[in-house]
Amino acid sequence: MMQRSDAIIIGSGLSGLTAALELSEKEKSVIVLEKEKVIGGRTSSWDEDGMLVESGFHRHIGFYKELPRILKKAGISINQIVQWEEQVDVRVKGKKDTAVFGISPIFGPFEMVRGLIGNNHIVSMRDKLSLVPFFLKGFLEYKRNPDRLDQYSVKEFAEKHHVSENALHYLIIPLSAGVFFLPPERYSAKVFFGLFYPALPRFYKMRIGAYLGGMTELLANPIATRIEQNKGKVRTGTKVKRLIVESSQVTGVILANGEEIRASHVILAADLAGAKKILREDFAEHPAFQTLFRLPTMPAVTVQMEFSKPVLPYDRTTFGPLTILGSFVEQSRSTFTHVPGRLSIILTPPEKFIPMKEEEIIKEVIAEAYELGLDLESNLLNYRIVSHPEDFYSLEPNNDWMRPNQRTDIQGLVLAGDYTRQPYFSTMEGAVVSGLKASQVIMGES
Repeated sequence: MMQRSDAIIIGSGLSGLTAALELSEKEKSVIVLEKEKVIGGRTSSWDEDGMLVESGFHRHIGFYKELPRILKKAGISINQIVQWEEQVDVRVKGKKDTAVFGISPIFGPFEMVRGLIGNNHIVSMRDKLSLVPFFLKGFLEYKRNPDRLDQYSVKEFAEKHHVSENALHYLIIPLSAGVFFLPPERYSAKVFFGLFYPALPRFYKMRIGAYLGGMTELLANPIATRIEQNKGKVRTGTKVKRLIVESSQVTGVILANGEEIRASHVILAADLAGAKKILREDFAEHPAFQTLFRLPTMPAVTVQMEFSKPVLPYDRTTFGPLTILGSFVEQSRSTFTHVPGRLSIILTPPEKFIPMKEEEIIKEVIAEAYELGLDLESNLLNYRIVSHPEDFYSLEPNNDWMRPNQRTDIQGLVLAGDYTRQPYFSTMEGAVVSGLKASQVIMGES
């Protein structure tokens, strides 16, 4: 017997789960289809040959609004699942020195002031002051004409406003390569300022939260449980082969095993690469998707390592500018308490490591870490490398205009995912907002 539903959601990342939860809360029948064995998409965790890993190390940002709201609907309080950080570290290559910066004006005001007036042996007061026109002009331009900013890389915009070399190396690079893997010469200034702009009205809430467990367990599973309590369905290991298109309308999906599921609406909540693949089956020449097909992707590579003792004295987000270690964090006291030492590292630039052998990557990571004063060789027990060749839409200049809206020109088809147009770019908050917008499209059409 053929299944029927109000909405089929392809993909169980935060965007798909959010859309499914919102629709199920409004008594719509929903089916979430996930091709992998675990749910969560880019915010997932799993056992890989005996070692617990996750899709990449994640942080909760204090000014997020919609993600906490969605989790609250699923019975989860953010304060129960994160360990808050009020500071970040920037380690200096070659000097084996560390600058500590406070990031929380309310929860850690003294640390923030100390970071601003201190660390002068690494970044002088003159260096810090060179950032003032850079940020003021950047935020003003983002408000007035954000698309003009997308014509600049972060480095070009920094040079235009005379940011010092030290400020570029030890403050701008951590906020570019350390957050989204791209060096400042390849990172769109629009995305850079756009990531922080929504936070300005809620800057008082700024701080970083380390999750106290795997992403699937803490975030995805509670939302899925709530969806199922609302009589929705969440299916894993279920690959969608193609959409069902009848009279230019999407009316369901065909699974890889030949099963058909019909629905009034289909939300395509796969990542950008997956969405392109599904859409090309039926809409390769359709004018509505030509811009989306042109939107490039970019990879992500994370190294996750276990040790016989902690590598760092505390679990705190750390940046390694001018090295391949874009950002990294000790997680043995937060996310992975079952092991004595645990380090997760985001590599930059990621495309360099996609074709490399794992042993070559580890060798290079160990050598670069030594330049930052870290010994990753002596007590190493185990490691895994998690590579995603097409993880995000490209955050390089002149790409942002190609991001699509959630509503499409095809009746019955809606898009969701942080690559779709919403104000938070490629973040967990952005994924949730895109899911909310997708559900609103369906509710407005029902």
